[in-house]
Amino acid sequence: MIDIGLSKMALIGAVALIVIGPEKLPRVARTVGALLGKAQRYVADVKAEVNRSMELDELKKMKDQVEDSARDVQQSLQAGASAFEKDWADAVGSTDSAPQEQSAVVPAYRHPGKNWRLKRGATPRWYKARNGVRSKAQSGAARVARHRPKKSR
Repeated sequence: MIDIGLSKMALIGAVALIVIGPEKLPRVARTVGALLGKAQRYVADVKAEVNRSMELDELKKMKDQVEDSARDVQQSLQAGASAFEKDWADAVGSTDSAPQEQSAVVPAYRHPGKNWRLKRGATPRWYKARNGVRSKAQSGAARVARHRPKKSR
């Protein structure tokens, strides 16, 4: 950054005080400070964007390397599997050279018997009854009447 000593700062301040005047100096200093802050934020944003793009390029290179190695592994596995199948066919012999067709038996449709309107909870009824969980809708008056003390005769 710019290396400005204390003597240079004093000289710049004195020149600014003479040129601008003491009334406008605080406003000009505020404006210069705001502009310097904006410039610093802009430089920081540019640096962050450059770093992001560099990381993205590195990630793309790494992704390409991983994809290439995965393709190589897949090809080697396919080659090994085809060699094994060929060896197996030679070992077993060519007794059944044509592959057997499996019978295409399709099971008949059976309705699952579900009723989507019914809500099925996993909580057992005995647990709900013991803890007082409401399972049926009840009006407020009915709830009050349920807990009202009964007359003793």
